[in-house]
Amino acid sequence: MALRQLTMAPRTRAQLAEKMAAKDVPEQVATDVLDRFEEVGLVDDGAFAEAYVHARSRHRGRRALAQELRRKGVDEQTAREALEGVDDATEEQAARELLRRPLAASRGLERAARQRRLAGVLARRGYPPGLVVRLVREALGEDEAAEADGADQSAEAHEPDEAAEALR
Repeated sequence: MALRQLTMAPRTRAQLAEKMAAKDVPEQVATDVLDRFEEVGLVDDGAFAEAYVHARSRHRGRRALAQELRRKGVDEQTAREALEGVDDATEEQAARELLRRPLAASRGLERAARQRRLAGVLARRGYPPGLVVRLVREALGEDEAAEADGADQSAEAHEPDEAAEALR
């Protein structure tokens, strides 16, 4: 049963123990199997945590990743070590990437509504509040400046050209 679980996807020791308990596997048998799996490298919570963080750090903040690892049974120290690979710059870049689509989709709404929506996108994904506020302000400022530049260029394109007028 434990091998079948591992062939579907990587699992933590706690997840496998939970599955075995649900199938009424005696506790001592489960412990012996999991100990042996750890010895031969089939179960490695540290490797699991690192792979999990690497795969999801483009879509989640460190806080959300830590919470997800806890739910999967990874201990605090192992989770902390895995999360060391996600530095502030990496987290900020991922958050900026996540804002692109909802920023464009929110055009036409009031600024306050846009702020709430964009902040919600990042907050739900576990990004820290300070970073959320700063990135939303920056994104809205850049977007509004780009819209204003586009409107200015559009207005200039529609002004009659003096040379064209002279030819008429």
